[in-house]
Amino acid sequence: MNTINQKILMTDANNFSNLQPINPYYHQEPINVEEANSEHQNIIKLLESIGATVIDVPSPVNCQDGVYTANWALVRGDTAVMANLPNARQLEENYAEEILIKLGKKIVHIPNELKFSGQGDALACGNLLFCGSGYRSDTEAQKIAANVLGYTRIQLQTLPKIGEDGLPIINSASGWPDSFFYDIDLALAVIKPPTDYAKGLIAYCPEAFTPESRNLLHHLSLVDKIEVSVEEAKNGFATNLISTGEAVIMSDKAPQFASDLQNHGLKVFTPNVSELAKGGGYIRCMTLTID
Repeated sequence: MNTINQKILMTDANNFSNLQPINPYYHQEPINVEEANSEHQNIIKLLESIGATVIDVPSPVNCQDGVYTANWALVRGDTAVMANLPNARQLEENYAEEILIKLGKKIVHIPNELKFSGQGDALACGNLLFCGSGYRSDTEAQKIAANVLGYTRIQLQTLPKIGEDGLPIINSASGWPDSFFYDIDLALAVIKPPTDYAKGLIAYCPEAFTPESRNLLHHLSLVDKIEVSVEEAKNGFATNLISTGEAVIMSDKAPQFASDLQNHGLKVFTPNVSELAKGGGYIRCMTLTID
């Protein structure tokens, strides 16, 4: 049985807010923390129902995005390569390191001058690592992480958010370039890793990537692919999912993609996470794999 994402680190949503709009999905509307926690608990229950073990820890105080644990690190085996996060999230870094040390992980740091968004921008698929750079991560940081953890890096680039002047937009809160696909997990999902006997399976939104990256993905022979529409990727957070290789927990706003997954023989669960999505993240963002 070729399962993935069997051990997951999550936090609660007690400190969740959207006061600093560090990505294009933020809307300055009130957040119902009670409802956000209810959605979060439902994800945990679903994960446990499909065989995953969830380690649920308290969220860090004064950290609006602490619920999005995927950005804390990239973990493989007993090693965790820690993230270097945007200004609004830097208080999470020490907390995340403390948690991972308690879980027995050896800690590796990326040089401070390099951006690195952890698992959010580096999705493992067997020995492959799909990396997205240019917004929350630098290519050099992902080279380091891939080398430390023993992955073969597939380096990709999503499209920037463009202003009325035709130029890429710089996010006013973070000071970093902006994109509707600022982390690669908003444009690509790993469904099954390749094995010695079968190809892996990924899903991706072709329109989210530069022509060069789109061509690279199209010709990648180690995995089969499901193409996701830009409407479901951008408006429904379609690829921001978690898969065990047999079951998928994903957005309830991407019906075509859900149907495609079912046609590949996967069980599909579609909880509503509309409150948690007000911070610009979805189900994959809230789940850090620590297998």
